[in-house]
Amino acid sequence: MHPAGLAAAAAGTPRLPSKRRIPVSQPGMADPHQLFDDTSSAQSRGYGAQRAPGDLGYPAASATPQAAFLADPVSNMAMAYGSSLAAQGKELVDKNIDRFIPVTKLKYYFAVDTMYVGRKLGLLFFPYLHQDWEVQYQQDTPVAPRFDVNAPDLYIPAMAFITYVLVAGLALGTQDRFSPDLLGLQASSALAWLTLEVLAILLSLYLVTVNTDLTTIDLVAFLGYKYVGMIGGVLMGLLFGKIGYYLVLGWCCMSIFVFMIRTLRLKILAEAAAEGVPVREARNQLRMYLTMAVAAAQPLLMYWLTFHLVR
Repeated sequence: MHPAGLAAAAAGTPRLPSKRRIPVSQPGMADPHQLFDDTSSAQSRGYGAQRAPGDLGYPAASATPQAAFLADPVSNMAMAYGSSLAAQGKELVDKNIDRFIPVTKLKYYFAVDTMYVGRKLGLLFFPYLHQDWEVQYQQDTPVAPRFDVNAPDLYIPAMAFITYVLVAGLALGTQDRFSPDLLGLQASSALAWLTLEVLAILLSLYLVTVNTDLTTIDLVAFLGYKYVGMIGGVLMGLLFGKIGYYLVLGWCCMSIFVFMIRTLRLKILAEAAAEGVPVREARNQLRMYLTMAVAAAQPLLMYWLTFHLVR
C-alpha cells in the first residue's frame, strides 16, 4: 500500500493503547498476575485513614487518649492486685505452716555433717565405749546435732529407712520373690510399726504422768536408729547366709538396747532425778519399766522385720 494511504488509514482509525508490562517493583502499580485488587491503601479504603510509618499496609491500631486511659490503668490495677494477693498468701502460709509442719524444728534435726554421721554410726554400733550421754545446751536451747553426738537427728533414721527398703528389695530379688506389691508391703509395715511405737510411748508417758522434754520428733529419731542395725543384719545375711545374719543382727540388737537405755533414761527419769524422788518410789519404777520396755521392743522389731528376708 502507498505510504499516503497508510497515513490516511492511520488517521481515520483510533489508536489502541500499547500493551506494555508494568514492573512489579514500581511503586503504586499492581501486580498483573494478582487476582484481586489491593484495597488496603488509604485511597481504596476511602475512610481517610493514613498509613503509619513503617506499616505493612494493615490498619493502624487505635491509639486515642481514651483507649490508652482505659488500657493502662486496668492492666496496672490487675498486676498490683495479683502481687498483693501473692504477698498475702505467702504471709498466711508462713504464719500457719508451723501449726501443721514444724519446719523450724525440722531444720534443727537435719543440721548434721559428715563427721557427725560417722560418729553417730560408731555410737550406734559401739555404745559400750561412750561415757558422757548428756545433751549439750546453749542458753536453754540444745545445740545442733553436728556439734553434739548425743543430740537426736532425723537424717540418719530417714536415710536408714530408705536404705532398708532398697536392701529388702535386693534380698527379695536374689530369692526370685521380688514384686512391687511385696516391696510396698515391706515399707508400709515398717512405717506402721514405727507409728504404733510412737503412739504407745506417748500414751504410756501420759498415763504415767511424766513431764519430760521428750518430743514426738525425738521419739521418731530414737526409734528410727534401729534401721541401721537391720541394714547390717540383712547385708551380712546376703553375703554369709544365716550365720552372718544372726551374728551381726544379735550384736546390733544388744547395741541398740544399750543405746536406748542410756538415752531414754536421761529423758524419762530426768524429772525424778531433779526432784530427788527415791529410786524405789512407785512412779519412778513405772518410768524405769517404761524405759526398759521401749529398749526391749527394738531388738524384737528388728528381728520381726528382717528374718523373712534371709533364707
